[in-house]
Amino acid sequence: MTAVELPDVNTLDIVGIGFGPANLALAIAVEESDAPVTMAFHERQASFGWHNGMLIDGATMQVSFLKDLATMRNPNSRYTFLTYLHAHGRMPAFINSKTLYPYRIEFHDYLRWAAAQLDPCVSYGSTVVGVRPVQGADGHVDLLEVVTEDADGARSVQRARNVVLGTGTAPHLPPGVTPSARIRHSSELLTRDFGTSRHGRFLVVGAGQSAAECADHLHRTYGDAAVHTVFTRYGYSVSDDSPFTNTVFDPAAVDDFYRAPEQTKETLLAYHSNTNYSVVDLDLSQELFRRAYLEEVRGRPRLHLHRASRVRSCTETVDGVEVEVESLMTGEVTRLTVDAVVYATGHRPADPLPLLGGLVEECKKDEAGGLYVDRDYRVRTSDMLRCGIYLHGAATEGSHGLGAGLLSNTAVRAGEIARSILGQPA
Repeated sequence: MTAVELPDVNTLDIVGIGFGPANLALAIAVEESDAPVTMAFHERQASFGWHNGMLIDGATMQVSFLKDLATMRNPNSRYTFLTYLHAHGRMPAFINSKTLYPYRIEFHDYLRWAAAQLDPCVSYGSTVVGVRPVQGADGHVDLLEVVTEDADGARSVQRARNVVLGTGTAPHLPPGVTPSARIRHSSELLTRDFGTSRHGRFLVVGAGQSAAECADHLHRTYGDAAVHTVFTRYGYSVSDDSPFTNTVFDPAAVDDFYRAPEQTKETLLAYHSNTNYSVVDLDLSQELFRRAYLEEVRGRPRLHLHRASRVRSCTETVDGVEVEVESLMTGEVTRLTVDAVVYATGHRPADPLPLLGGLVEECKKDEAGGLYVDRDYRVRTSDMLRCGIYLHGAATEGSHGLGAGLLSNTAVRAGEIARSILGQPA
């Protein structure tokens, strides 16, 4: 580790990297602690946004509105979803809708509403390019240097006693796939128009909720176009959101999971992956099946399911995309020319190691080579580092369970990190 001595720059108690729901919930928890804490957050987006490319009309949340930014930690918070509804005069109508699951566009508006109240401590269009140690006279590191870069390339420096990484996830594309105007990840479904449907065909790759939502959206939006779906399964698998299974996302389950032997953790992750990965809500699955069946009855099929298949090649041309779809059962290859291909192939946790640079040498690693994270989400380090480095989100799924990267425990997790930083008892 190469430490640096810096001139006098502003020092804060907390600097957060990223300002999605995780660090937004942390900012709320710190504010509500009433402790004299200084904090700042850096978000590379120009404004607050959460999965902007998938804010499809009619799409609903997959978690209860009660699992918002604050309710599970503090039901009296002024940042709850119910407070948002009351502020916008929609509480009676929401109650009358008899649902636990708000529309995604509404929940996004709630998040943006909450984020706007914390604008003074957030820098948008600010990308963190590095975190480096500041060595004190005794040789220990009590402060970290956070280097940021704005849209014009100008760099700034802040000192922090604690750094919290909430960099979320990154879209995942299969090896060899290069995104373009006609080939894109599902996270960009709505960010750019596909233009005219010249060939009258679209293709969606993937078997999860996002894939089904993309297929549904394209099928409804382009009323004369065919939508081809490709997945290695025989059909869409339904997510398990039954009451007993959902307890795996309870706050108490984090303690159970964290204390469990590694083999048990792996087993639990495998058992319950069907709560979140490559699965589809029952209602949407049934709707797509009924739609495809009705088209068969009418003799005008537009929704085509390529079961147990894979995309063998995908080549963009001047006016479309040439695709080869191979059946894994027969080896038969279907060749299609489509207007666009959407890869709904999931996300991967953003790797925090590049940001930490030389600090990585002082961070303990787990068996998989990732950062070793204590129960309070603090990265375990050598004795030389007395400052705090915290990590939350999907990167801690292996240590803290399936709820680590989801909204389910966001409020509670934020409170645990805040208490750890403030030195308060759990």
